[in-house]
Amino acid sequence: QVHLVESGGGLVQAGGSLRLSCAASGSILSINVMGWYRQAPGKQRELVAVITSGDTTTYADSVKGRFTISRGNVENTVSLQMNNLKPEDTAVYYCNAIINVRPGRYNYWAQGTQVTVSS
Repeated sequence: QVHLVESGGGLVQAGGSLRLSCAASGSILSINVMGWYRQAPGKQRELVAVITSGDTTTYADSVKGRFTISRGNVENTVSLQMNNLKPEDTAVYYCNAIINVRPGRYNYWAQGTQVTVSS
């Protein structure tokens, strides 16, 4: 069994910063991709930033230059540093990981954490 646990999030004024962290635990053989998606009210869930096992990163155009995804010092953890936050960044942020376990590869989601940016 695998668990994804998020931390971080909260309320910040526009222009401020927040840091999200996500840790995967359980019977993990390896992690292919790990990252963040977000969903604002009335909108579809969208990719924010992901990082592969080869350290390739992908960012949504709307966050490029403001958000940075990185691996944590602890194995199977990632962090998302969010700078210069804007009101349109307000959403529930979900950590996601594609993880190899026995007997296969599965897509896992964390519970979500609210990020609210006030203008």
